[in-house]
Amino acid sequence: MKRVKSIPFFKNIKEIREYQFGTFYFFDGLVISEINEGVTFGWEMGKKAIDAAHDVFGEDLPIAYISNRVNDYFVVPKDWVKFYTNRNRLSFYSVVGNTKGSFASLVMERMFFKTSIKQFTDLEEAIRWSLAKIEKKRELAD
Repeated sequence: MKRVKSIPFFKNIKEIREYQFGTFYFFDGLVISEINEGVTFGWEMGKKAIDAAHDVFGEDLPIAYISNRVNDYFVVPKDWVKFYTNRNRLSFYSVVGNTKGSFASLVMERMFFKTSIKQFTDLEEAIRWSLAKIEKKRELAD
C-alpha cells in the first residue's frame, strides 16, 4: 500500500501533525491519517485530529478525511458513538486499506456512518474522489 509521503500529491502538503498514535497530513481541505501499527485508537485521539483540522482549516470549510490504513490497528468500539456524534465536522470520509483490521473497522464504522463512507484500495484514487467532493461542495456554497 502507498504511504502519503511516497506519492506525488505530497508536494501539496500544508502541515503535518505527528502524535504518538499516528501521523496526520493536512492539504487544502483534506486530512489523511496513518495510524501506527497496533494502536488502540480511541475518541481522545480522534478529537485531537479533529481539533487539529479545525486549527489548520478553520470551522467553515468542508473537510474530507481519508483513513489510509497502511498498518493494523484497533478502534475502541464504544467510542464510535462519540465519533458518530461529531460526524458533522467531516464532510466526506473514506477508507483506504486492505488489511484484515481495515475490513473489521469498516463494518463497525458503517453501522454508525451508514452510506457516507467510501472504500478504496488505492490512496491516489481516494484523494481524487475527496478533492472532487470538496470542490463540488465549495461550488454549491458560492
